[in-house]
Parts: sequence; C-alpha cells; structure tokens
Amino acid sequence: MSAQPDHAPLTPYAPAPGAPAELLRQLRADRRAAQWVPAFEQEWAAALEECRRTFSLGGLYAVLQEWQGRIAHAPAVDAFGASGYDDSDAIDMAELRGRRRRR
Repeated sequence: MSAQPDHAPLTPYAPAPGAPAELLRQLRADRRAAQWVPAFEQEWAAALEECRRTFSLGGLYAVLQEWQGRIAHAPAVDAFGASGYDDSDAIDMAELRGRRRRR
C-alpha cells in the first residue's frame, strides 16, 4: 500500500514572479490608466503592508487576481457600455460583496 493520497491536492494560486510588473505595464497601456494605475498602486501597497504584518501572501495574490480580472474583462465591459443597454436597475457589485462579507 502507498501512503499517497488518492486525490490530488489543490495547488494554491501562485503568480509568476514578474506578474505584478507585467500587470502594471498592462494597466499603464490601458485608456483607464489615469484612474487604474493609482488605484492598483494603493491596493498593492496596502497588500504589501498586510503581508509584512501577517507573513501571508494571500493579500498580494488577491490584488493580482482582481486586477488581472479587470484587465481581462475590460473589453467586454466596454462593449456592453457601448451597446446602449439600459442597466439602471443593476445591482452595485461592491455593495453586494459587502453584504456577503458581513454575514
């Protein structure tokens, strides 16, 4: 018999070492750079400080994933905005996430 588990453990998300620099390059090249670059830098600095306090990389990984998602989905968001679809009855996702965290 083998002492190996019968399932493969999940590998946590670990970005490539150059991922933050590549992401910043992409943000600077985007038309939203004036808003996105300072916001990313602020979130990244806060995550670095949290990392120093807690010795956990989770916050850094979360910031990277969130901003990579924004970059990846920006074309779809732009297309939706240009479509003229009325989204006035939409739910603010930031508010929705806030409700979920408070539970």
